[in-house]
Amino acid sequence: MLTHFNDEGRARMVDVSDKDATLREASASGTVYVNPGTFELIMRGKMKKGDVLAVAQVAGIMAAKRTPELIPMCHPISITGVDIEFAPDAGRNAIGITATVRCKGETGVEMEALTAVSVAALTIYDMCKAVQKDIMISDIKLLMKSGGKSGYILNLE
Repeated sequence: MLTHFNDEGRARMVDVSDKDATLREASASGTVYVNPGTFELIMRGKMKKGDVLAVAQVAGIMAAKRTPELIPMCHPISITGVDIEFAPDAGRNAIGITATVRCKGETGVEMEALTAVSVAALTIYDMCKAVQKDIMISDIKLLMKSGGKSGYILNLE
């Protein structure tokens, strides 16, 4: 039986009350591609809307904390840490984004990490769209998760 459906086939939030609270962690990544001019503006902090990466970092952290409000079947959990890292790549005019989320609880933080990366990327897009119309967000994916019965799972290619 699929766990997200009740006996009548309707969606439900999975009951995690029987699970042990363990330390859980997940990391996700994604990339934002811009043109050389936009990349330069981001790196020099000259975008009219402000420091793009600083705002995207705060947006990603806020998004991780609000994931259950956005994704209907996500459990509200007590997040113990969120870290957003950026890896600017001038050769590709790309900003790599990695989010790592931790909690001590009965369910994992994969969706929180993925949401953090997604919103950080969307924030970069929003802050740069006035100077470039063809920004591309790509390759948002789960990198790893740990904790719970599954233990450690690595999704790197």
